[in-house]
Amino acid sequence: MITSSFNHSISAMTSAAKSVVRPINIPSFRAAWGGFSWAWGGLLFLLSPSTLLAQTTDYYLPKTVMRFTVKVEKTDYTPGKFAQYTGRYLKKNVGQEPTTTYRLLGMDMVPLAQIDTAKHFNLLLDKKHSITKVARADNGQLLAINADAQSTDISQPSFTPAPKPQPLNPNDFMSEDILNAGSMAKMAELTAKEIYDIRDSRNQLSRGEADFMPKDGAQLKMMLANLDRQEQGLSQLFEGVVTRDTAWTTIDYLPTKEGQEVLFRFSKHFGLVDSDDLSGEPYYIVVKDLHSVAAPEPAPAEKKEDKNDIGLRVSQPSKIKVSIINGIQTVNSYELLVPQFGTVQPMSGELFGKKQSSEIVLDPLTGSVRSIKTIPAE
Repeated sequence: MITSSFNHSISAMTSAAKSVVRPINIPSFRAAWGGFSWAWGGLLFLLSPSTLLAQTTDYYLPKTVMRFTVKVEKTDYTPGKFAQYTGRYLKKNVGQEPTTTYRLLGMDMVPLAQIDTAKHFNLLLDKKHSITKVARADNGQLLAINADAQSTDISQPSFTPAPKPQPLNPNDFMSEDILNAGSMAKMAELTAKEIYDIRDSRNQLSRGEADFMPKDGAQLKMMLANLDRQEQGLSQLFEGVVTRDTAWTTIDYLPTKEGQEVLFRFSKHFGLVDSDDLSGEPYYIVVKDLHSVAAPEPAPAEKKEDKNDIGLRVSQPSKIKVSIINGIQTVNSYELLVPQFGTVQPMSGELFGKKQSSEIVLDPLTGSVRSIKTIPAE
């Protein structure tokens, strides 16, 4: 939610901001201001400079959180009813016990903004400075001054599972002789013979040697598909059934210093596990500060009060390099600007003079100045 407000308290939240207009209790402002007008359009308050009393409105600057989306495929194997006879009749080796395995498909990353409670400031609003609008997110993050803020919604990857095909029922393809067999071994023998008969029929159709050949290509395609379906259904009794599912898991990581630590662990048998679960292989996250911003100079022991300091602060983010490493292999690498590795810079109140003022729009991810434009003072 983006609001333009003065001395209006908004609770700090850690979710990303969304653009919504919300009304403010007007009578409470009538007592504080000598005169004003208001209009819908992002909640713009037009204040009369001659009657404006000194007030402050609080705001936060953001910090950057990295949201990783880890994609994992789960494979379940269920042995067939005749699994123990597969080697004898189909000459294949198959598992005799059910198993579940996991495979890491990949990972994506999007940066998100959260308010930095250590960067909480108060903006002075008085008749000496032409500030008519302060745009903040619903968590109190500063977005713009004297300008409409852009939406801070960040597109994130979404996952839509594909529809699963209906499983085949092998009993639908068993002949009467198979179903009436007196033992499991006999059923397996007759089922294997049926599978070989189906293969012979498919070969005869493909070679044009079948007793009843199809009239055209479409009919041939339909007959071959039906034979494939029959073989697949009966083969399940020997080879078992394999099902695969894909799951997306999100992991939020806040980079605060250089170094290396475990982001997550991955196990072939258990999938994603906790970072302290030694059953999984560690995937490390390595953060390196590229020092794209110079370190701030130490403050003088006796600092004079700046009369043009109205409490306006912006971020000057620094670039970092983040790598995801498994063993000696680098899985992914990213470079991004983050405010927590940079500095905070003051903006002079001279930008908002009585005759000439400024429009300032901040980057919602970093809190740095995205654009600044000179405008006539209202």
